[in-house]
Amino acid sequence: MSNQPSFSLSAQRSILVRQKLELGEFVGFETRNKYAIESDSGEALAFAAEQQKSWWAFLVRQYLGHWREFSVFFFDANRNQFMTAHHPFRIFFQYLEVRALDGRLIGALQQKFSLLHKVFDVLDGEGNLLMTVNSPIWRPWTFPFQKQGQTVATIVKQWSGALAEMLTDKDTFKVEFSDANLGEDERLILLAASVFIDLQYFEAKAR
Repeated sequence: MSNQPSFSLSAQRSILVRQKLELGEFVGFETRNKYAIESDSGEALAFAAEQQKSWWAFLVRQYLGHWREFSVFFFDANRNQFMTAHHPFRIFFQYLEVRALDGRLIGALQQKFSLLHKVFDVLDGEGNLLMTVNSPIWRPWTFPFQKQGQTVATIVKQWSGALAEMLTDKDTFKVEFSDANLGEDERLILLAASVFIDLQYFEAKAR
């Protein structure tokens, strides 16, 4: 089976990952997370959705938040799945594993210990350190991805408006690919990282 994904980000200099608003959030319920993935010009590229739909999953989502076990499936614009991100149950040092549709491990995100900063590592499919992320305390919505001290990509949470920020988890993230030489697997991990950042740091139960 080919390792080439059915979806590619190689032509994109940046993308927007928009969390879709669910009505339940207005009354305090944590709903299944869904995201629209767009080009900078607003073209629909893909979408992603958390899969757990049972009542048990609903209850776990309310009380365990980002600690819970969950999977997010990624689909292209034609509704063909091309990637899965899986988060095991974790109390400390959150972890997200990213796999292609054929089961090949693309990479992983591993949260690191830090008292004040948001810090995690990006690992490749072999478990080797690929990038590091250290979000400075004075820029808590900015996540620079670095290789050997050089920023190769940045994920920035954008302002959603006062009402949305106060009452919902409706967030938008801009993923900028600063290094044109980033490979497809690296770009896919960065896409998954935008969801990881949302669920770990901006979901209501993560605050």
